[in-house]
Amino acid sequence: MIGKTNLKVFIYEPDVYARYAINSYLAWDRRTRVVGMFESTERLFEWLASHAEIEWPNFVLLGTLHYPTKERLTGLIRRIKETIQNISVLVLSHEADPELALAAYHEGARGLFFRNDVGIPIAWATVWAQAQPFSVSKTVYDNMTSEQRGQFKSLAVLPSRRQYPELTDRIRQAIQLCVVEGMSADLAADEMGVSVHTIRSYIKEGYRILESYDADLEFPTGMSAQERAFMRFTALDEHTDLDDNYQDLAQDEE
Repeated sequence: MIGKTNLKVFIYEPDVYARYAINSYLAWDRRTRVVGMFESTERLFEWLASHAEIEWPNFVLLGTLHYPTKERLTGLIRRIKETIQNISVLVLSHEADPELALAAYHEGARGLFFRNDVGIPIAWATVWAQAQPFSVSKTVYDNMTSEQRGQFKSLAVLPSRRQYPELTDRIRQAIQLCVVEGMSADLAADEMGVSVHTIRSYIKEGYRILESYDADLEFPTGMSAQERAFMRFTALDEHTDLDDNYQDLAQDEE
């Protein structure tokens, strides 16, 4: 059920736009709560030194902009894990590099995702990764050789985003503006060059389509229609891709 997981998240991301976008997407999801955002690792460790352990995170998202090599990345992961007991570390990499994934795996990280593979379902991806021994995104997996895959005792592949074929481009844009970006109907209408009535009809139809696909999603009582729509719109397609990806890995190991 959505809402049972409670991850307290640190975001280390030097890029200001990426940092705030990730924070915004995580804030929409009740299972993830951002307790700190940092543009530098110095600020991250200063924060830890000045706050009680009860306030510390149990999950860290690491951008690799300033840690592009195996040596630098593993050094940072090691320092974080030595500082925070039982911390989960998920790397959001700028490169779909299997060698970086192997380095993160051997250092005890939870996974490494090529950031372009993740997109706006970052909260779903974070919660999903927490439940895996180690995981990578699809492009990282596809770039691996059989020999590289064989070095993992356990390896899961991030499912793709759930598809909604009935959503037209215009309905999808209206959902993106009003639900994901939080625009009012008036502002979204101006952005799309249509009437407010048309925007509201797009949203109504979009909600209906999204709801028709969520037989497997159980929401807490009191969750708003907009929040439910965001959760549906950004959901992962776990029931299709996961089985396929685990099967691919098993075939490779044979």
